[in-house]
Amino acid sequence: MDTIASQRDLGALFAPRAVAVVGASATGDSVANRFLRNLRRLSFEGEVYVIHPKAAEVEGFRTYPSLAEMPGEVDYAYIAVAAERTPGLFAGAANKVRFAQVVSSGFAEVGRHDLQDELLEACGAAGVRLLGPNCIGTHSSGGRISFHAQPTTLKSGPVGIISQSGGLSTDILTRGRMRGVGFHSVISVGNSADLGPVELLEHMLADPAIRVVGLYLEDIVRGRAFFDVLRRAGAAKPVVILKGGRTAAGQRASMSHTGALMADDRIWQALARQTGAVLVESLDRFVNALLVFQTVAPRTDRATRRVSLFGNGGGTSVLAADAFSRVGLDVPALSQAANDALEALKLPPGTSIANPIDAPGTTLKLDSGRIGVEILKGIMLDRDIDLIVTHINMSVMLGYQDREIVPNFVNGAAALRHQESNAPHLALVLRSGGEPEVEEGRNALREHLLGLGIPVFDELEDAALAFSALAVHESFLRRSQAGHEHLDAA
Repeated sequence: MDTIASQRDLGALFAPRAVAVVGASATGDSVANRFLRNLRRLSFEGEVYVIHPKAAEVEGFRTYPSLAEMPGEVDYAYIAVAAERTPGLFAGAANKVRFAQVVSSGFAEVGRHDLQDELLEACGAAGVRLLGPNCIGTHSSGGRISFHAQPTTLKSGPVGIISQSGGLSTDILTRGRMRGVGFHSVISVGNSADLGPVELLEHMLADPAIRVVGLYLEDIVRGRAFFDVLRRAGAAKPVVILKGGRTAAGQRASMSHTGALMADDRIWQALARQTGAVLVESLDRFVNALLVFQTVAPRTDRATRRVSLFGNGGGTSVLAADAFSRVGLDVPALSQAANDALEALKLPPGTSIANPIDAPGTTLKLDSGRIGVEILKGIMLDRDIDLIVTHINMSVMLGYQDREIVPNFVNGAAALRHQESNAPHLALVLRSGGEPEVEEGRNALREHLLGLGIPVFDELEDAALAFSALAVHESFLRRSQAGHEHLDAA
């Protein structure tokens, strides 16, 4: 199939005008029933055709005996029936369905390559592009469709996800929501018998509404094509890859999951170096990297390397310095100009102005929290600092009677960051002991700060790992720019 032609058509998968659902029960509760309820909950505005051989109505929707007997055409069909039944669904349904997403398992991932080939052939004969099989489906904020159990809690945003795991698709949505990631779309591809990561990645890289792309992958059948798509993109958009099966044990597990073929981890490392894609090793690192790229504009003139840490908690600052150093980010002594400005503030005893700066709660509460903004101004006089990470022990700071301390500080920090065109990147770490009232305050503050374009993390190590991903991306952009300048000069 022509890649360019199919590329133009993929938008209907994320914003379908009409949907068919196959496999919903008139009496029970299946994944197809839940998908139907989601369509209603999300106020899907298009036509919905429910396919059922006997019932007249399912979940309040009128039914039709087969895809062939639907009165209209659909962009997207959600299919959740036994694997053996799937090929026959497309009989007589030529040009009725553009994309069919098959939830059912029991195909190549369990050795039934013959059945998967039969399904693929049936789809091809009917003019259908197949998503899956063995995949959970599609979440699209703009399209108002979702496989997630609580889709109304998921806010839209600039992040697009392609995943070879349905379960991880749900985890990414859930954890991402909790940490402030806004999703444009999340698509599970399962066995990728037809549509796979290559075409979907190409689509997301071309879609102006998607600014960050994340992928969970276990295997790439069209490896060269995947590399070429990334190479041509030149890291114009950040691409974060969580690769499953990078160890021998993980490879064995992926064989039984999606039928993935083993691949040497060195290939993936080389791909990342040559394309600017960012490889991460865990789901938490994946989500935190997405958050950074969503909120922070990467630099092309220099990579983030030099960090200033500032907050309340001496031991916490020491451990944070270790965490940043482990991922290649330096916590250097501040410049003379910055030191002089901090000395001039005459901060109370117990405050350390050496980087990392330790300002206990008794210091941070001065001038109702505004002293923290003055400390930030002092740090910013060091023009070599690339990133300021401020950490607040919320349990301590919310214990003071003055409830304006934390809001005054964080709002002043945000304003300062936006006033300075050359200001360092800024991130906040809101630490909590887990007390319900503290968690409530932290969540409200997180949402507020994200609205101001500032990433928020739960722990300093999370921030270190996330900004190390940004540094990798910025380093690639800088090398690419230097290469282009060299060619222009020649």
